[in-house]
Amino acid sequence: MAISPAEPVTALRHVKIAECGEPLVDFHALCPELRIDRPRFAYRRETLLRESAAKMICQANAATPKGYNLAIIEGWRAPHIQRRMYAAVWKRFEEANPDWSETRLKRTVNRFTAPMDLRVPPPHSTGGALDVFLVDDDGKSLDMQSPFEPMDHACFPFDAAGLSDIARKHRQILHDALSATGLTNYPSEYWHWSYGDQGWAYRGGHPNAIYGAIEPTGWQPEPGDDIADPLVFLLRDAQT
Repeated sequence: MAISPAEPVTALRHVKIAECGEPLVDFHALCPELRIDRPRFAYRRETLLRESAAKMICQANAATPKGYNLAIIEGWRAPHIQRRMYAAVWKRFEEANPDWSETRLKRTVNRFTAPMDLRVPPPHSTGGALDVFLVDDDGKSLDMQSPFEPMDHACFPFDAAGLSDIARKHRQILHDALSATGLTNYPSEYWHWSYGDQGWAYRGGHPNAIYGAIEPTGWQPEPGDDIADPLVFLLRDAQT
């Protein structure tokens, strides 16, 4: 089967999920050395990942060269936040491209944030996916996209053409640390890595995913977050 770097929902639907029952754990409690990157949207974030993924990101952080640190934006994401994020990205593309058909909008938006789909749960909702960047010892974000503007979609693919030497170097450092643990990259977004979800199974040729959608035991959403409005971008360099 040909593997598409866009990992379309229509392809992921063919990947079966054999839920292994692994719990969510607090990755920051497990590995306090991990940095928590600045928020891209206005809502309460959780520091949760499946246990194996959490151990992998701890291992990866320990393997980064001196002076480099992993900074996590988010691991597990609640369904209501995923719906609001999808709405926000749809709105952004729709306003920027008023002549696009709904089909083109959907295809594009689906590439950059996952729709709610019972057969294809969004990667973050499984607890197996995380968004991660590099920062220095002072917590300053390192260049991973020059000469492109941060919101230029041309620089989102991991192997985007035209990157500066320093941006490519930083991406390679990220790749080397993460891939050695078993985490794999969604190639259309250099910051998005996962283990155990359908994307991981699809890109790695595994017979099935081992993580489906999950919610923490006893977890309750922040009341102000559990609304229908699209999320609000806090920064122009927000990624999803």
